Amino acid sequence: MTRTVRPSLLTPYALQTEQRTELLGTGERHPRLSWKLSCHRRGAGQSAYRITAAERSENLDTPERLVWDSGRRASPDTLFIPWDGPALTSATRYHWRVEVWDETGSPGDSAQSWFETGLLHPDDWTALWIGRDLVTLPPFDPPLDDDPDSSALQSPPLQLRHVFNLPSPPIRARLYATARGVYEPRLNGSRVGDAELAPGWTEYHRRLHYQTYDVTDLVTQGPNVLAAIVADGWWSGYVGFDPRRAAQHYGDRPSFLAQLVVDLADGSRQVAATGPRWTEQAGSIRSADLLMGQTVDARHHAPGWDTADTDPEGFRPVAVLDTEPGPLIAEPDHPIRVTRRIPAAAVHSHGPSRYIVDFGQNLVGRIRLTVRNAERGRRIVVRHAEVLEDDTLYVDNLRRAEATDTYTTGGTDTEVFEPQFTFHGFRYAEIDQYPGSLTADDVAACVVHNDMPWTGAFKCSDPAVNQLQSNIVWGQRSNFLAVPTDCPQRDERLGWLADAQVFAPTASRNADVSAFFARWMHDVRAGQNSDGAFRDVAPVMTLDREAAPAWGDAGVIIPWHLWRTYGDLRVLEQSFDAMAAWVEHIHRHNPDLRWRNRTGNSYGDWLQVGVTTPRDVLSTAYFAHSAEIVAAAADILNRSTEAAHYRTLHAGIRTAFIDSYVHDDGSIEGGTQTVYLLALAFRLLPESLVESALGHLAADIEKRNTTLTTGFVGTALLCPVLADHGRPDLAYALLHQDRYPSWGYSIHHGATTIWERWDGWTDHGGFQAAAMNSFNHYSLGSIGDWLFGRVAGIDQTPSSVAYSELLLRPHPGGRLTWARAEQDSARGRITCGWNLADGLLTVACSIPPGVTATLHLPTADPTSVQEGGAPVAGRPGVLALEPHPTGAAVRLTSGHYVLSAVAPALTSQPTTS
Repeated sequence: MTRTVRPSLLTPYALQTEQRTELLGTGERHPRLSWKLSCHRRGAGQSAYRITAAERSENLDTPERLVWDSGRRASPDTLFIPWDGPALTSATRYHWRVEVWDETGSPGDSAQSWFETGLLHPDDWTALWIGRDLVTLPPFDPPLDDDPDSSALQSPPLQLRHVFNLPSPPIRARLYATARGVYEPRLNGSRVGDAELAPGWTEYHRRLHYQTYDVTDLVTQGPNVLAAIVADGWWSGYVGFDPRRAAQHYGDRPSFLAQLVVDLADGSRQVAATGPRWTEQAGSIRSADLLMGQTVDARHHAPGWDTADTDPEGFRPVAVLDTEPGPLIAEPDHPIRVTRRIPAAAVHSHGPSRYIVDFGQNLVGRIRLTVRNAERGRRIVVRHAEVLEDDTLYVDNLRRAEATDTYTTGGTDTEVFEPQFTFHGFRYAEIDQYPGSLTADDVAACVVHNDMPWTGAFKCSDPAVNQLQSNIVWGQRSNFLAVPTDCPQRDERLGWLADAQVFAPTASRNADVSAFFARWMHDVRAGQNSDGAFRDVAPVMTLDREAAPAWGDAGVIIPWHLWRTYGDLRVLEQSFDAMAAWVEHIHRHNPDLRWRNRTGNSYGDWLQVGVTTPRDVLSTAYFAHSAEIVAAAADILNRSTEAAHYRTLHAGIRTAFIDSYVHDDGSIEGGTQTVYLLALAFRLLPESLVESALGHLAADIEKRNTTLTTGFVGTALLCPVLADHGRPDLAYALLHQDRYPSWGYSIHHGATTIWERWDGWTDHGGFQAAAMNSFNHYSLGSIGDWLFGRVAGIDQTPSSVAYSELLLRPHPGGRLTWARAEQDSARGRITCGWNLADGLLTVACSIPPGVTATLHLPTADPTSVQEGGAPVAGRPGVLALEPHPTGAAVRLTSGHYVLSAVAPALTSQPTTS
């Protein structure tokens, strides 16, 4: 029966447990529950809630069968409500319901969800680590004589198998599994789940994630086979630009751990776990590496090897391993998945049996290739590249990453090749030795990344700006894979801290990255040394050195951003000591409060164009910024003594910055755009010099024919600082610029993702140095935050947490005639958009229940603000109408509004693009 929801009724939706929907396998003993609210009625809000929980959904309506009843609690809170019922039991599903009451005390609607615990206690595990027996058994038989990849057999992935019997019909089954490496579990001939490259990449010696799978529908009474394929992955394969395999850092071979728990109809429970009775044999996957690619020889495929219907030959006992890589942690964030398949946009023949496929989009993942009627033993080679040079793949920028997949046919009518233990960054794929004619129907690109919810959208009247937003989103989609990587194609793919911190505001506009970043912060903190220094990358697989300014500061900035954006207090609590230790590390080695010592590799404003920002100016600015954030975090955590200490420290650093780098005319040492952006964004200037400094910044931009010089650090600040300090015209001019260097230049030359560097390719210089030239790198896409927050207008006040107090400030400009954005925030759906027509500015916005907003309406006549043809003052939901420097400020309660006013005078009249 379908329930009818009344739009005027306060309704909870999008229920989450630990920032996940219907979380299967949480490791939290006191998980936090959250929900969003919707209601079409203006002024709606929550005054109270009640949470009930039971082990069966139907028991939620039976009070005596509840395991927890919070009772009615008078509170507007909807975020991170901790479970304070009885202790949770391992491997148990809990159904929970939330009921809400509106601002009048009247009952609202209710909604329900569930979460399931994983194995909460170490002694819940009975499984043993297993791997290939390299001691007591001889090597595998040699490959077929005509196998050109025989060397790969030195380390083929594990192919594991275990037969077990269930004496009674199963009614519930859960598989808990992980690997040192990457794995694909199988049960009775079927793949288990849809996770890719599990368990991902963490500081393995500190944290190793395990996954939970509901396999009830895959087990049966009688004989069953639990199986898995395990490849090197990040554990023992090639990672980063270190020429050594990861075995030099983690381990020298992959291994597997699994525990299948089955509840039977007769009331008994049976456990099938990894141990000495398992067997192993190399299969059709001859080698698999994240950087190098995957080699498959279908002639080695043994049909039915993972079923109970066959007794395949060649399987032999495994080795039981006794080493433990670190505590097992239930996977806390969204798994890596194939999220879409992109059809070929074009297929071009390049001689006999050789084709280049264009997918029309730079992406990350692998291809899925269908082969028909091929003779047995045909070797098909697939190579990948982001761009072409003279109609051939440009692969110089891959460095040592081979990015090559190989498939040897088995000789059946139809074969499908889709390598599952590697990933590549590519738009183009070269397929060599394909039998027959390759058509677009035979090949597709599979997009792979952490499958976090996409929560934001931005559109406007300019197709080039829309392409920029698309490029930003695809850059994020491509590089949020296990960790926030810097690039997905070459031999690097590391979790660089500065890249992540400058892009985090944009990332959280596009998607719900709360669980992803909170999980990664464990690795950032794990990399901190005893002196308090973070590292440049996390996990620390390479570059084991103290972090540079702006890089190490990510350990301070990102936890604060997660608190401000999502209301996640726990990540701030967990990170505070590390945040403070980082600032103390800088202070200890720089007692004069100018950060000149212990600056690591000191990258400066990385990949700036034609200028050099003084490194100590940048580092001291970040020193001040981090000290200010730590002071604010201490206030939130009621650590008043530390808050006072860091406020004093921040004031001292600010004074040192002014005394050392700021001149009487408002100019700043170095004179680059970035030095002014840092000083203005981080409020490091005396108020009397702000206007002068802005003038120097604007003059530098204008003397360069309205082009930028900023690198990773400065670009994130560029348009926000200009817009917030009265020069939105310059911000828009940079947005629309299509001369080098600019976002528009790469778009004009066909970019479908953000480039690593402004000069990745230019008319005058061709390709930049291949040693560092990614065409899919999100950092310079940090302008996306400005598109949402200043162009469309969705932002929050400085004191707001998780968008509790909105600051809606749409700002028409440039050649745009309209723009709009929507963001499904932690509290509910927010929209804001504007349109210019016939001398009127129309702004439409939606504010979720329990949230208030101040709308800065740019208008030439503040008295002209109307709704529905009537003056806005006194309208339902309108709390106040006041003059504002940009026009009018309208205070609003929750609800949907469409306001209009006389259009503002623009320095650049909009035109339809």
